[in-house]
Amino acid sequence: MTEISDQTGSPQPSDLLPVTIEEEMRSSYLAYAMSVIVSRALPDVRDGLKPVHRRILYAMHESGFTHDKPYRKSARAVGEVMGKYHPHGDSSIYEAMVRMAQSWSMRVKLIDGQGNFGSVDGDSPAAMRYTEARLAKASTFLLGDIDRDTVDFQPNYDESESEPTVLPAAFPNLLINGATGIAVGMATNIPTHNPGEVVDATLALIARPDMTLEELMEIVPGPDFPTGGTILGRSGIRSAFATGRGSVIIRAKAEIEEIRKDRKAIVVTEIPYQVNKATLQERIADLVRSKQVEGIADIRDESDRSGMRVVIEIKRDATPEVVLNQLYRFTQLQTSFGVNMLALDGGKPRLMGLKDVLEAFIAFREEVILRRSRHDLNKARDRAHILVGLVIAVANIDAVIALIRAAPDAATAREALMAAQWDAADVEPLLALIHDEGNVVVDGKVRLTEAQARGILELRLQRLTGLERDKIQSELSEVAVRINELLEIISSRPRRMEVLCEELSRARAELVTPRVTDITDYDGDQDDESLIEPGQMVVTITREGFIKRTPLDVFRAQNRGGRGRTGAGTRGDDIVVRSFNAHTHQWVMFFSSGGKVYRQKVWRLPEAGPAAKGRALVNLLPDLGTDTITAVLPLPQDEELWESLHLIFATASGGVRRNRLSDFRNIRVSGMIAMKLDEGDSLIGVATCREGQDVFLATRKARCIRFQITDDTVRVFAGRGSSGVRGIRLAEGDRVISLAVLNHVEATVEERAAYLRMANAKRRAENAADTEDDAETPVVDTDEDEAATGTEALTPERFAQLEAAEEVLLIVSDGGFGRRSSAYDYRVSGRGGQGITNMTFSANKRGTEVAATLPVLPGTDVMLVTDAGRLIRVPVDQVRIMARQASGVTLLRLNDAERITSVFPVMDDGEDDAGEAEDAANSAPQPPTDGAGSAL
Repeated sequence: MTEISDQTGSPQPSDLLPVTIEEEMRSSYLAYAMSVIVSRALPDVRDGLKPVHRRILYAMHESGFTHDKPYRKSARAVGEVMGKYHPHGDSSIYEAMVRMAQSWSMRVKLIDGQGNFGSVDGDSPAAMRYTEARLAKASTFLLGDIDRDTVDFQPNYDESESEPTVLPAAFPNLLINGATGIAVGMATNIPTHNPGEVVDATLALIARPDMTLEELMEIVPGPDFPTGGTILGRSGIRSAFATGRGSVIIRAKAEIEEIRKDRKAIVVTEIPYQVNKATLQERIADLVRSKQVEGIADIRDESDRSGMRVVIEIKRDATPEVVLNQLYRFTQLQTSFGVNMLALDGGKPRLMGLKDVLEAFIAFREEVILRRSRHDLNKARDRAHILVGLVIAVANIDAVIALIRAAPDAATAREALMAAQWDAADVEPLLALIHDEGNVVVDGKVRLTEAQARGILELRLQRLTGLERDKIQSELSEVAVRINELLEIISSRPRRMEVLCEELSRARAELVTPRVTDITDYDGDQDDESLIEPGQMVVTITREGFIKRTPLDVFRAQNRGGRGRTGAGTRGDDIVVRSFNAHTHQWVMFFSSGGKVYRQKVWRLPEAGPAAKGRALVNLLPDLGTDTITAVLPLPQDEELWESLHLIFATASGGVRRNRLSDFRNIRVSGMIAMKLDEGDSLIGVATCREGQDVFLATRKARCIRFQITDDTVRVFAGRGSSGVRGIRLAEGDRVISLAVLNHVEATVEERAAYLRMANAKRRAENAADTEDDAETPVVDTDEDEAATGTEALTPERFAQLEAAEEVLLIVSDGGFGRRSSAYDYRVSGRGGQGITNMTFSANKRGTEVAATLPVLPGTDVMLVTDAGRLIRVPVDQVRIMARQASGVTLLRLNDAERITSVFPVMDDGEDDAGEAEDAANSAPQPPTDGAGSAL
């Protein structure tokens, strides 16, 4: 052979060949990877065991450490495994052995341990020299018939012993006890299942091989973990059973108990699989210290040998349900088990579903029964063959004795027995019965085989008695029956399936236990709302668009005359323009001038203290852009009430539209279009309404209209894509600036006129003389239905009725003048008209347009803002109530060219008593927009 030289020119031995480092690394790594996959990390689908577990069980079986024998030192079993079968460290063997003895790790224990084998708290087991162990009874079904040629054997690591390549498992151990392992480039994570359910599913699949997954899941609804708990949802289970991969959410079992008067506690009795109880308690303590979870007063472990009991004591002012939901979210009281059913099938890794695993087990178990039957058949035939020889000897006993006595030694006697021809009259039917082809009958004579001759020579004299001769015949008959049974099993698959079902039923009787893990329906991830403590909040919005929520109990009640406290922090001329009370779980709707609607739960609004400024709405509502928020509507917490409520929309061009509130039940986080607007138009207001109430629209050019909400005037629109119908016909250059919903009062023209006359007289009698600035501008109403002033006075009862139902509007002009007017001064007409006069602009008073028209309540204040940035706060009680066409009184003295741009009601600013502020927030009107239609 030609020598090979290296790069230096030196000759190399002729038996060496050069290889590239890439090729060598690839082949070596693949060899290492397959060794880890096959020989260490992945279980076999047939017996559900990894090599180390299989070797432990087999070594203990061979050493006689069975369930019916006394316990033996664990170190003795580990030494047997390490010395004969598993060439690894004793610690890894002992760890695997300990796990098979832990009731919280295995659904069915395979090792019966005595001593400290660890705990669910993660405590380490005692050293193996202190603990004792033996095979559990369940292991009998894994190791049974292993000596009857049911499985293949292979040499051990030094070829001094033989070990089984797989155990002849009589039940689907892979599904029942699960497996966990990390190989090279792959991993397995198989959950445990209820043994009774798994065996029942196997029996059902044997009876009906075409069963669907849904039918199998009626028998095996899901995993059954030894530590109990609750599985949330079934979609993850179905995915795992169908494809071999899925995610199962496991939640601890916890109950809320009253441990003493006015004190409740969360009592945890079961935790998710593979969760360390001690680590879980440490995590809860860390969350309490970091104040991520509040409301926990104490945590203690009251677990004992009777069961698990972790008590989490709740503070008096906390809600146990909320605390429990927070613990589910932030601790391992709720975990996710990633199912990855990867196992070795035919020596190759395979991802299998539920039906695949059961089918592989059935095929393996059928092979075990077939091999065992063949082995037993050979044994039975050998025994029957010997018994036939004994029958021949007994039938010819005198000749046999004479032949043996004449022989000088045993070998000669054996040869003589084999050479002689014996009468086959009695044995010929037996040979056909046992299917024995070892003896050939010729002319009624038969020769003995060597095995039969040896059996005759070993025959004891007592077997020649009559009773013993009968026993030989009886045993031969029994063996004949056994042979025929085995031949039937070997030749008939249905018969093998019957045997398989019988053996599965016997195993089930020993293994069956009640299910400990519950399965409940679950829609998806836990809602964040369940983590929020329920309570009342005060929501405030400033003129510059900052919003926040503050717990109502922060504003403590004060006696009358107190100094109060700051309700909202503002900057510069910013001021609170809207405030309302709402529950943390209540919805709030935000409408933009561009016709878009957003929806947020109150608890999602930024929480801040009384003096904090809050957060800008533009950062809270996505895609708001340059639009402004024109309406904020807190919705009823009871969503069933939404069916009876409607929304009324108004645009600057005079359009209105009515929709059911329930049409806006599903609003995306990014918002959605609430109303289709024409180019140049804008949404100026949205309000909730009911059938029969009145819509009031006011324009900048001092026109207004009031019409009742009915199906004839404003029908309910089915969709959100419509621009609605005309609410008021506008003059050139005019636009709607205000929307209000007023209560409809049934009163005739004469009754309204009489009420206004009597109410004016009452107010004149109560007030002092007017100043020159307070002089009312006399105006005669030119509307036909208002021309008849009426002469009859109302009865005191009727007057009181109308007075109780009276609503008051504030009208402010851009020139700084304003007045209040009774809503009775505005007649109810049809929709779509030009409306009636809302204010008259006199020559001697500044102002040419209406800046705002809004409902007001007695005792409230309004804020007037000018284009020069000046603000003035005016109590509405200081504004005279006048006729509808009056120009009003001076509210703010303006400089030249200065105009009022917006008017809005002033909410609690911190200077009033906190209790009074709460009442005002609950009862104050909620106008959808400010006077100019700009952002709140």
